[in-house]
Amino acid sequence: MVGTGKDLFDFIAGTLASFVDTEDDSLKSHSGEVRESGFAFSFPVRQTSVKSGIVIHWTKGFKVDDAVGKDIVKQFQDAISRSGHQITISALVNDTVGTLAGGRFNFEEETMIGCIIGTGTNACYVERADTVQKWEHPLPKSGEMVINMEWGNFRSPLLPRTFADEIVDRNSVNPGDQWFEKMISGMYLGEIVRHVLARMAEEAKLFGGYVPVKLLEPLTLGTPQVSKMHADTSPDLQVVAKVLKDVYGVETTTLEERKIVHDVCDIMGERGGRLAAAGLYGILKKIGRTGKAENGSKKKTVIAMDGGLFEHHEPYRTYMESALQELMGSDAAYEVALRLQNDGSGIGAALLAASHSQFT
Repeated sequence: MVGTGKDLFDFIAGTLASFVDTEDDSLKSHSGEVRESGFAFSFPVRQTSVKSGIVIHWTKGFKVDDAVGKDIVKQFQDAISRSGHQITISALVNDTVGTLAGGRFNFEEETMIGCIIGTGTNACYVERADTVQKWEHPLPKSGEMVINMEWGNFRSPLLPRTFADEIVDRNSVNPGDQWFEKMISGMYLGEIVRHVLARMAEEAKLFGGYVPVKLLEPLTLGTPQVSKMHADTSPDLQVVAKVLKDVYGVETTTLEERKIVHDVCDIMGERGGRLAAAGLYGILKKIGRTGKAENGSKKKTVIAMDGGLFEHHEPYRTYMESALQELMGSDAAYEVALRLQNDGSGIGAALLAASHSQFT
């Protein structure tokens, strides 16, 4: 995650080569053909063609400075060549665009938005091409264009940031950037909860005046542990007790203390889910899908979703769905459904690579 572009892409190319080497002979390329691949890349890029793009900057804790400002596909293509394999990248696809493409392929209803909430977060949507002012070429025949928003970098004084958000931002590899991502995505949720619990232990004697030393250490509470505690429905919150013991060595806790820890996880999960829903509602409003129904008839719009946090953190997902329905209202013209498009970015990248293949 931190190093040189050569190291990063040699590693990825080596992994790809190992995968290709395990394939059955029936899947090998035919004579005269070169194996083609899609490339799902979940970082900000100034896309210059369907298979080229310049890296703008890194997110999600990555810091590969010498790759910034260069064509990401060429860097990967060069690494594939060094691996001794012949594979051509035929489509560079942002992971949200891949998720949207997979949704359009798999779901019967109209899919207008792709969104990922996992380690990081981003969204894309289908826009009328004639509204895209930066597009300088002839409009596509469909009259539509997919916009990759990079919404993780949304920042506003209206975002409900806390002391924990400010500390997490300050200690990150990209301070001042990716405000929205740092408030709602999986890479940061555990650390935000840890800062809140640490302050409560120090200032409100959460654990009876005892402050676990490890609780003050950065990155000791992962989002998977927060998810487990948040999902604990046992009467005595034994899962919460086990996580506190296993991670921080807190041998004994009262039920009241465990309820407070559970409440902190719940509040942060609810905040993240509702903020994500607000972002999606903003997109729906932009594309004219938030009006009121006429004659009681409703149309359906699908949001293709991917990402581990959305998939595995059920309370987070429930808060997100509830907030979106709350914002849409019961008399909305569109019924909006969040649908999991598992491995959407990979499937979508493969679909788009196939559609741009030079051999089909």
